[in-house]
Amino acid sequence: MNNHADPSYRAAEQAARNGYGKLVAILAAHDQDIAAAEDALGEALVAALNAWPVQGVPQSPEAWLVTVARNRLKNAARSRAVRLLAEPELMRRAMPDPETSDFPDRRLQLMLACAHPAIDAAARAPLILQVILGIDAARIARAFLTEPSAMSQRLVRAKARIRDVGLRYELPGPEDMPERLAAVLDAIYAAFGDGYDRLEMPGAHGALTGEAIWLARLIVEMLPDEPEAKGLLALMLYCAARRAARRDQEGRFVPLAEQNPKLWDRTMVIEAEGLLIAAARAGRFGRYQCEAAIQSVHVQRAATGQLNLQALRTLYDLLVTRTDSIGARIGRAVVMADAGDPDAALADLEAIDRQRIAAHQPWWVARAHCARLAGRGPQAAGFLRQAIALTDDDAIRAYLAGSLDEAGPDTPDMRGPVTG
Repeated sequence: MNNHADPSYRAAEQAARNGYGKLVAILAAHDQDIAAAEDALGEALVAALNAWPVQGVPQSPEAWLVTVARNRLKNAARSRAVRLLAEPELMRRAMPDPETSDFPDRRLQLMLACAHPAIDAAARAPLILQVILGIDAARIARAFLTEPSAMSQRLVRAKARIRDVGLRYELPGPEDMPERLAAVLDAIYAAFGDGYDRLEMPGAHGALTGEAIWLARLIVEMLPDEPEAKGLLALMLYCAARRAARRDQEGRFVPLAEQNPKLWDRTMVIEAEGLLIAAARAGRFGRYQCEAAIQSVHVQRAATGQLNLQALRTLYDLLVTRTDSIGARIGRAVVMADAGDPDAALADLEAIDRQRIAAHQPWWVARAHCARLAGRGPQAAGFLRQAIALTDDDAIRAYLAGSLDEAGPDTPDMRGPVTG
Protein backbone atom coordinates (compact mmCIF):
# COMPACT_ATOMS: atom_id res chain seq x y z
CA MET A 1 0.00 0.00 0.00
CA ASN A 2 2.00 2.97 -1.28
CA ASN A 3 -0.75 5.48 -2.05
CA HIS A 4 -0.19 8.16 0.60
CA ALA A 5 -3.42 9.91 -0.40
CA ASP A 6 -5.55 6.90 0.55
CA PRO A 7 -7.64 7.63 3.69
CA SER A 8 -6.59 4.35 5.28
CA TYR A 9 -2.92 5.20 4.84
CA ARG A 10 -3.45 8.66 6.33
CA ALA A 11 -5.33 7.16 9.28
CA ALA A 12 -2.50 4.71 10.00
CA GLU A 13 0.12 7.44 9.62
CA GLN A 14 -1.80 9.76 11.96
CA ALA A 15 -2.28 7.04 14.57
CA ALA A 16 1.43 6.25 14.51
CA ARG A 17 2.59 9.86 14.48
CA ASN A 18 0.27 11.20 17.16
CA GLY A 19 0.11 8.16 19.41
CA TYR A 20 3.45 6.40 19.03
CA GLY A 21 4.69 6.97 22.55
CA LYS A 22 1.32 6.24 24.10
CA LEU A 23 1.02 2.94 22.28
CA VAL A 24 4.55 1.83 23.10
CA ALA A 25 3.95 2.70 26.74
CA ILE A 26 0.86 0.48 26.82
CA LEU A 27 2.54 -2.39 25.02
CA ALA A 28 5.68 -2.29 27.18
CA ALA A 29 3.83 -1.90 30.48
CA HIS A 30 3.66 -5.64 31.16
CA ASP A 31 7.22 -6.87 30.67
CA GLN A 32 9.22 -3.62 30.18
CA ASP A 33 10.61 -4.80 26.83
CA ILE A 34 10.56 -1.56 24.82
CA ALA A 35 12.30 -3.06 21.79
CA ALA A 36 9.73 -5.86 21.56
CA ALA A 37 6.90 -3.35 21.97
CA GLU A 38 8.24 -1.23 19.11
CA ASP A 39 8.65 -4.29 16.88
CA ALA A 40 5.10 -5.42 17.61
CA LEU A 41 3.72 -1.96 16.93
CA GLY A 42 5.60 -1.86 13.62
CA GLU A 43 4.06 -5.18 12.61
CA ALA A 44 0.62 -3.90 13.62
CA LEU A 45 1.06 -0.84 11.39
CA VAL A 46 1.99 -3.06 8.45
CA ALA A 47 -1.10 -5.14 9.16
CA ALA A 48 -3.20 -1.97 9.24
CA LEU A 49 -1.95 -0.89 5.81
CA ASN A 50 -3.01 -4.27 4.45
CA ALA A 51 -6.34 -4.58 6.27
CA TRP A 52 -7.80 -1.09 6.46
CA PRO A 53 -8.09 -0.44 2.70
CA VAL A 54 -10.25 -3.59 2.51
CA GLN A 55 -12.07 -3.60 5.85
CA GLY A 56 -12.23 0.16 6.41
CA VAL A 57 -10.59 2.26 9.10
CA PRO A 58 -11.72 1.05 12.56
CA GLN A 59 -13.62 3.38 14.88
CA SER A 60 -10.63 3.44 17.25
CA PRO A 61 -7.42 3.02 15.22
CA GLU A 62 -5.24 3.13 18.35
CA ALA A 63 -7.22 0.36 20.05
CA TRP A 64 -7.00 -1.75 16.87
CA LEU A 65 -3.22 -1.30 16.70
CA VAL A 66 -2.76 -2.17 20.37
CA THR A 67 -4.89 -5.30 20.04
CA VAL A 68 -2.95 -6.54 17.01
CA ALA A 69 0.40 -5.62 18.54
CA ARG A 70 -0.41 -7.36 21.80
CA ASN A 71 -1.38 -10.45 19.85
CA ARG A 72 2.05 -10.32 18.21
CA LEU A 73 3.68 -10.04 21.62
CA LYS A 74 1.57 -12.89 22.94
CA ASN A 75 2.56 -15.16 20.06
CA ALA A 76 6.22 -14.28 20.55
CA ALA A 77 5.93 -15.08 24.23
CA ARG A 78 4.36 -18.45 23.45
CA SER A 79 7.22 -19.26 21.14
CA ARG A 80 9.51 -18.72 24.10
CA ALA A 81 7.23 -20.87 26.27
CA VAL A 82 6.25 -17.81 28.31
CA ARG A 83 2.52 -17.28 28.56
CA LEU A 84 0.85 -14.02 29.40
CA LEU A 85 -1.35 -14.88 32.37
CA ALA A 86 -4.79 -13.34 32.79
CA GLU A 87 -4.59 -11.73 29.36
CA PRO A 88 -8.16 -10.36 29.24
CA GLU A 89 -7.70 -8.48 32.52
CA LEU A 90 -4.31 -7.16 31.46
CA MET A 91 -5.80 -5.93 28.20
CA ARG A 92 -8.65 -4.25 30.02
CA ARG A 93 -6.24 -2.39 32.27
CA ALA A 94 -3.73 -1.60 29.56
CA MET A 95 -6.13 -0.30 26.92
CA PRO A 96 -8.00 2.71 28.34
CA ASP A 97 -10.12 4.98 26.23
CA PRO A 98 -7.78 7.37 24.37
CA GLU A 99 -9.75 10.33 25.73
CA THR A 100 -9.11 9.49 29.39
CA SER A 101 -6.31 10.89 31.54
CA ASP A 102 -4.61 7.50 31.86
CA PHE A 103 -2.55 8.08 28.73
CA PRO A 104 -0.59 11.05 30.10
CA ASP A 105 0.16 9.12 33.30
CA ARG A 106 1.57 6.22 31.30
CA ARG A 107 3.67 8.50 29.13
CA LEU A 108 5.23 10.25 32.10
CA GLN A 109 5.97 6.91 33.70
CA LEU A 110 7.64 5.70 30.51
CA MET A 111 9.70 8.88 30.22
CA LEU A 112 10.94 8.51 33.78
CA ALA A 113 11.68 4.83 33.21
CA CYS A 114 13.86 5.78 30.24
CA ALA A 115 15.74 8.14 32.57
CA HIS A 116 16.51 5.41 35.13
CA PRO A 117 20.01 5.66 36.68
CA ALA A 118 20.74 2.11 35.47
CA ILE A 119 20.69 3.45 31.89
CA ASP A 120 23.74 5.24 30.53
CA ALA A 121 23.24 8.97 31.18
CA ALA A 122 24.11 9.83 27.57
CA ALA A 123 21.31 7.55 26.32
CA ARG A 124 18.46 8.70 28.55
CA ALA A 125 17.24 11.78 26.67
CA PRO A 126 17.76 10.17 23.21
CA LEU A 127 15.84 7.09 24.37
CA ILE A 128 12.93 9.25 25.45
CA LEU A 129 12.95 11.02 22.08
CA GLN A 130 12.74 7.75 20.18
CA VAL A 131 10.34 5.84 22.43
CA ILE A 132 7.93 8.64 23.31
CA LEU A 133 7.97 10.75 20.15
CA GLY A 134 9.11 8.26 17.52
CA ILE A 135 12.00 10.43 16.30
CA ASP A 136 14.47 8.44 14.23
CA ALA A 137 18.08 7.92 15.29
CA ALA A 138 19.50 10.18 12.57
CA ARG A 139 17.52 13.20 13.73
CA ILE A 140 18.31 12.43 17.37
CA ALA A 141 22.00 12.19 16.49
CA ARG A 142 21.83 15.58 14.82
CA ALA A 143 20.24 17.15 17.89
CA PHE A 144 23.01 15.78 20.11
CA LEU A 145 25.84 16.37 17.60
CA THR A 146 26.60 12.64 17.35
CA GLU A 147 27.12 10.27 14.44
CA PRO A 148 23.88 8.41 13.53
CA SER A 149 25.54 4.99 13.78
CA ALA A 150 26.82 5.76 17.27
CA MET A 151 23.41 7.00 18.34
CA SER A 152 21.70 3.88 16.98
CA GLN A 153 24.06 1.66 18.95
CA ARG A 154 23.49 3.74 22.07
CA LEU A 155 19.72 3.34 21.77
CA VAL A 156 19.92 -0.41 21.17
CA ARG A 157 22.08 -0.85 24.27
CA ALA A 158 19.72 1.28 26.36
CA LYS A 159 16.67 -0.77 25.35
CA ALA A 160 18.50 -3.99 26.10
CA ARG A 161 19.43 -2.58 29.50
CA ILE A 162 15.80 -1.82 30.30
CA ARG A 163 14.82 -5.36 29.39
CA ASP A 164 17.70 -7.07 31.19
CA VAL A 165 17.37 -5.09 34.39
CA GLY A 166 13.56 -5.34 34.34
CA LEU A 167 12.97 -1.65 35.03
CA ARG A 168 9.49 -0.80 36.26
CA TYR A 169 7.36 2.10 35.03
CA GLU A 170 6.93 3.72 38.40
CA LEU A 171 7.33 7.30 39.53
CA PRO A 172 10.64 7.65 41.43
CA GLY A 173 10.81 8.91 44.97
CA PRO A 174 11.57 12.58 45.75
CA GLU A 175 15.26 11.81 46.24
CA ASP A 176 15.54 10.30 42.73
CA MET A 177 13.44 12.86 40.87
CA PRO A 178 16.09 15.53 40.11
CA GLU A 179 18.41 13.11 38.30
CA ARG A 180 15.64 11.59 36.22
CA LEU A 181 13.81 14.83 35.54
CA ALA A 182 16.88 16.42 33.95
CA ALA A 183 16.96 13.83 31.15
CA VAL A 184 13.21 14.15 30.58
CA LEU A 185 13.46 17.93 30.25
CA ASP A 186 16.46 17.64 27.93
CA ALA A 187 14.51 15.29 25.67
CA ILE A 188 11.47 17.56 25.57
CA TYR A 189 13.62 20.56 24.67
CA ALA A 190 15.44 18.61 21.95
CA ALA A 191 12.08 17.58 20.49
CA PHE A 192 10.89 21.18 20.57
CA GLY A 193 14.05 22.37 18.83
CA ASP A 194 13.69 19.73 16.13
CA GLY A 195 10.11 20.77 15.42
CA TYR A 196 10.85 24.48 15.72
CA ASP A 197 13.63 24.25 13.16
CA ARG A 198 11.06 22.75 10.79
CA LEU A 199 8.67 25.64 11.39
CA GLU A 200 5.90 23.47 12.78
CA MET A 201 2.92 25.42 14.03
CA PRO A 202 2.97 25.05 17.86
CA GLY A 203 -0.76 24.51 18.05
CA ALA A 204 -0.98 22.07 15.16
CA HIS A 205 -2.23 18.58 15.97
CA GLY A 206 0.71 16.23 16.36
CA ALA A 207 3.38 18.89 15.75
CA LEU A 208 6.59 18.29 17.68
CA THR A 209 6.57 21.81 19.07
CA GLY A 210 3.02 21.43 20.33
CA GLU A 211 3.79 17.95 21.66
CA ALA A 212 6.81 19.24 23.56
CA ILE A 213 4.86 22.10 25.08
CA TRP A 214 2.07 19.71 26.05
CA LEU A 215 4.50 17.34 27.76
CA ALA A 216 6.10 20.22 29.64
CA ARG A 217 2.67 21.38 30.81
CA LEU A 218 1.97 17.87 32.02
CA ILE A 219 5.16 17.80 34.08
CA VAL A 220 4.48 21.25 35.53
CA GLU A 221 1.03 20.08 36.53
CA MET A 222 2.23 16.83 38.08
CA LEU A 223 5.40 18.29 39.67
CA PRO A 224 4.38 21.83 40.67
CA ASP A 225 7.37 22.28 42.98
CA GLU A 226 9.97 21.68 40.24
CA PRO A 227 11.18 25.11 39.04
CA GLU A 228 13.15 23.73 36.08
CA ALA A 229 9.98 22.31 34.55
CA LYS A 230 8.45 25.78 34.71
CA GLY A 231 11.66 27.22 33.25
CA LEU A 232 11.55 24.85 30.30
CA LEU A 233 7.91 25.56 29.58
CA ALA A 234 8.60 29.30 29.76
CA LEU A 235 11.57 28.94 27.39
CA MET A 236 9.53 27.08 24.79
CA LEU A 237 6.64 29.53 25.05
CA TYR A 238 8.96 32.50 24.51
CA CYS A 239 10.30 30.85 21.36
CA ALA A 240 6.92 29.64 20.11
CA ALA A 241 5.49 33.13 20.60
CA ARG A 242 7.79 34.39 17.82
CA ARG A 243 6.61 31.88 15.24
CA ALA A 244 4.64 34.36 13.13
CA ALA A 245 7.55 36.83 13.06
CA ARG A 246 10.22 34.40 11.80
CA ARG A 247 9.20 34.79 8.16
CA ASP A 248 7.96 37.84 6.29
CA GLN A 249 4.99 37.83 3.93
CA GLU A 250 7.17 36.51 1.12
CA GLY A 251 8.49 33.68 3.27
CA ARG A 252 11.92 35.22 3.83
CA PHE A 253 13.76 34.49 7.08
CA VAL A 254 13.75 37.30 9.67
CA PRO A 255 16.38 37.05 12.45
CA LEU A 256 15.40 37.81 16.02
CA ALA A 257 17.03 41.24 16.10
CA GLU A 258 14.96 42.35 13.09
CA GLN A 259 11.60 40.84 14.05
CA ASN A 260 8.53 42.97 14.63
CA PRO A 261 7.55 42.41 18.30
CA LYS A 262 3.95 43.25 17.42
CA LEU A 263 3.78 39.90 15.63
CA TRP A 264 4.78 37.96 18.75
CA ASP A 265 2.03 36.06 20.52
CA ARG A 266 1.38 38.26 23.55
CA THR A 267 -0.57 35.56 25.41
CA MET A 268 2.36 33.14 25.22
CA VAL A 269 4.82 35.83 26.30
CA ILE A 270 2.73 36.78 29.32
CA GLU A 271 2.38 33.13 30.35
CA ALA A 272 6.13 32.61 29.95
CA GLU A 273 6.91 35.63 32.10
CA GLY A 274 4.56 34.35 34.81
CA LEU A 275 6.13 30.89 34.75
CA LEU A 276 9.63 32.36 35.03
CA ILE A 277 8.63 34.45 38.03
CA ALA A 278 6.95 31.46 39.69
CA ALA A 279 10.05 29.31 39.10
CA ALA A 280 12.32 31.94 40.66
CA ARG A 281 10.36 31.75 43.92
CA ALA A 282 11.72 28.25 44.52
CA GLY A 283 15.24 29.63 44.93
CA ARG A 284 16.80 26.87 42.78
CA PHE A 285 18.16 28.45 39.62
CA GLY A 286 18.91 25.97 36.83
CA ARG A 287 19.69 25.71 33.15
CA TYR A 288 16.19 26.13 31.75
CA GLN A 289 15.30 29.02 34.01
CA CYS A 290 18.53 30.67 32.82
CA GLU A 291 17.70 30.08 29.15
CA ALA A 292 14.19 31.39 29.71
CA ALA A 293 15.61 34.48 31.41
CA ILE A 294 17.78 35.07 28.32
CA GLN A 295 14.64 34.99 26.17
CA SER A 296 12.96 37.37 28.60
CA VAL A 297 15.77 39.88 28.05
CA HIS A 298 15.08 39.72 24.32
CA VAL A 299 11.38 40.29 25.00
CA GLN A 300 12.19 43.43 27.01
CA ARG A 301 13.67 44.96 23.86
CA ALA A 302 10.12 45.40 22.60
CA ALA A 303 9.40 47.73 25.54
CA THR A 304 12.74 49.54 25.91
CA GLY A 305 13.94 49.63 22.32
CA GLN A 306 17.36 48.39 23.42
CA LEU A 307 18.92 44.99 24.04
CA ASN A 308 20.55 44.70 27.45
CA LEU A 309 23.84 43.07 26.46
CA GLN A 310 25.23 43.20 30.00
CA ALA A 311 22.26 41.22 31.31
CA LEU A 312 22.68 38.72 28.49
CA ARG A 313 26.40 38.32 29.21
CA THR A 314 25.69 37.71 32.89
CA LEU A 315 23.04 35.12 32.11
CA TYR A 316 25.19 33.32 29.54
CA ASP A 317 28.09 33.22 32.00
CA LEU A 318 25.72 31.51 34.45
CA LEU A 319 24.35 29.21 31.76
CA VAL A 320 27.70 27.75 30.74
CA THR A 321 28.33 26.79 34.38
CA ARG A 322 25.12 24.72 34.37
CA THR A 323 25.30 22.94 31.01
CA ASP A 324 27.88 21.79 28.49
CA SER A 325 25.49 22.75 25.69
CA ILE A 326 27.26 23.88 22.54
CA GLY A 327 24.38 26.29 21.93
CA ALA A 328 25.06 28.02 25.25
CA ARG A 329 28.72 28.54 24.41
CA ILE A 330 27.88 29.82 20.94
CA GLY A 331 25.29 32.21 22.34
CA ARG A 332 27.73 33.59 24.91
CA ALA A 333 30.38 34.15 22.25
CA VAL A 334 27.98 36.13 20.09
CA VAL A 335 26.99 38.32 23.04
CA MET A 336 30.67 38.88 23.88
CA ALA A 337 31.27 40.02 20.30
CA ASP A 338 28.24 42.31 20.29
CA ALA A 339 29.38 43.81 23.59
CA GLY A 340 32.71 44.81 22.03
CA ASP A 341 35.05 41.84 22.49
CA PRO A 342 34.89 39.89 19.20
CA ASP A 343 38.47 38.58 19.44
CA ALA A 344 37.78 36.89 22.78
CA ALA A 345 34.52 35.57 21.34
CA LEU A 346 36.34 34.00 18.40
CA ALA A 347 38.84 32.42 20.79
CA ASP A 348 35.98 30.87 22.77
CA LEU A 349 34.43 29.48 19.60
CA GLU A 350 37.75 28.04 18.44
CA ALA A 351 38.19 26.31 21.82
CA ILE A 352 35.13 24.11 21.22
CA ASP A 353 35.95 20.53 20.20
CA ARG A 354 36.32 20.79 16.42
CA GLN A 355 35.42 17.16 15.77
CA ARG A 356 32.06 17.63 17.45
CA ILE A 357 31.24 21.01 15.96
CA ALA A 358 32.61 21.01 12.40
CA ALA A 359 29.23 20.20 10.78
CA HIS A 360 27.18 22.39 13.15
CA GLN A 361 25.86 25.30 11.08
CA PRO A 362 25.24 27.77 13.98
CA TRP A 363 28.93 27.55 14.94
CA TRP A 364 29.98 28.72 11.47
CA VAL A 365 27.38 31.51 11.49
CA ALA A 366 28.60 32.68 14.90
CA ARG A 367 32.23 32.59 13.75
CA ALA A 368 31.32 34.67 10.70
CA HIS A 369 29.48 37.18 12.87
CA CYS A 370 32.34 37.52 15.34
CA ALA A 371 34.99 37.69 12.61
CA ARG A 372 33.10 40.46 10.85
CA LEU A 373 32.89 42.49 14.06
CA ALA A 374 36.64 41.91 14.56
CA GLY A 375 37.29 43.42 11.14
CA ARG A 376 38.29 40.12 9.52
CA GLY A 377 36.15 40.38 6.42
CA PRO A 378 37.72 37.67 4.22
CA GLN A 379 37.77 35.20 7.12
CA ALA A 380 34.14 36.00 7.93
CA ALA A 381 33.18 35.39 4.29
CA GLY A 382 34.80 31.96 4.34
CA PHE A 383 32.97 31.02 7.54
CA LEU A 384 29.69 32.22 6.09
CA ARG A 385 30.13 30.19 2.91
CA GLN A 386 30.62 27.08 5.02
CA ALA A 387 27.48 27.93 7.01
CA ILE A 388 25.52 28.26 3.76
CA ALA A 389 26.75 24.85 2.63
CA LEU A 390 25.49 23.31 5.89
CA THR A 391 22.07 24.99 5.82
CA ASP A 392 19.03 22.85 4.97
CA ASP A 393 16.39 25.57 5.25
CA ASP A 394 16.01 27.36 1.91
CA ALA A 395 14.87 30.61 3.51
CA ILE A 396 17.82 30.74 5.91
CA ARG A 397 20.22 29.79 3.12
CA ALA A 398 18.87 32.65 1.00
CA TYR A 399 19.22 35.05 3.93
CA LEU A 400 22.83 34.05 4.55
CA ALA A 401 23.65 34.25 0.84
CA GLY A 402 22.08 37.69 0.68
CA SER A 403 24.10 38.79 3.68
CA LEU A 404 27.29 37.61 2.00
CA ASP A 405 26.49 39.34 -1.31
CA GLU A 406 25.23 42.62 0.10
CA ALA A 407 27.33 43.28 3.18
CA GLY A 408 30.57 41.49 2.33
CA PRO A 409 29.75 39.67 4.56
CA ASP A 410 27.06 40.54 7.05
CA THR A 411 25.63 37.77 9.23
CA PRO A 412 22.39 37.19 11.08
CA ASP A 413 22.11 37.86 14.79
CA MET A 414 22.69 34.62 16.74
CA ARG A 415 21.53 35.19 20.30
CA GLY A 416 20.23 32.02 21.87
CA PRO A 417 20.17 28.30 21.26
CA VAL A 418 17.04 28.43 19.12
CA THR A 419 17.50 30.97 16.32
CA GLY A 420 14.61 33.21 15.46
